[in-house]
Amino acid sequence: MSDARIRSDNRRMVGKLLVIALAMFGFGYALVPMYRAICDALGINVLSVAERQQPGMAAGKPVNTQVDTSRLITVEFDANARGPWEFKPAVRSLQVHPGEMATVMYEFRNVQSRAMAAQAIPSYAPKQATAHFNKLECFCFTEHTLAPGESKAWPVVFVIDPKLPKDVTTITLSYTFFEVGGKVPQAPAGGAVKATSAAMAWEPRT
Repeated sequence: MSDARIRSDNRRMVGKLLVIALAMFGFGYALVPMYRAICDALGINVLSVAERQQPGMAAGKPVNTQVDTSRLITVEFDANARGPWEFKPAVRSLQVHPGEMATVMYEFRNVQSRAMAAQAIPSYAPKQATAHFNKLECFCFTEHTLAPGESKAWPVVFVIDPKLPKDVTTITLSYTFFEVGGKVPQAPAGGAVKATSAAMAWEPRT
């Protein structure tokens, strides 16, 4: 066999291989739309449905799929001030679904003529609700120092666990705000009332 014949055969072989490679690439590129068209026609395109609506999405907006819309819990808010200052919730109660994130504001004003450092301690009723009341943000996590006459508004962001017992329909969240001793100069004689020893002995639950 001559060299010219061999070179001609090699060129034909390379050409065939190129055609096969291009055909395979085109088939692979068209495989996905072909698969989707066939599955849509047969009604078995589970992947296509999942792509159109991601978990946790509704009408293009994120939703919390863990919200129990079949229940409403009344959350009552209480405030106790152990000292000469003003402390109160912006609202007295809210109704929320278990699993739904909610926010309530607490307002505080230092009416003294001196700076003060204070801490809030939460408590819950009934007691069994304690483990199911989850605070995501709370002023009770830290101590606060307020200047004379200074006012603050703090949020409490919370979620009630859907595992809350069915017989609990009302939860009371109560805060006691007391002055932390040794953080600021003591009040003049006859001035501010110090926190009681009982309040100082409590351990905050955050």
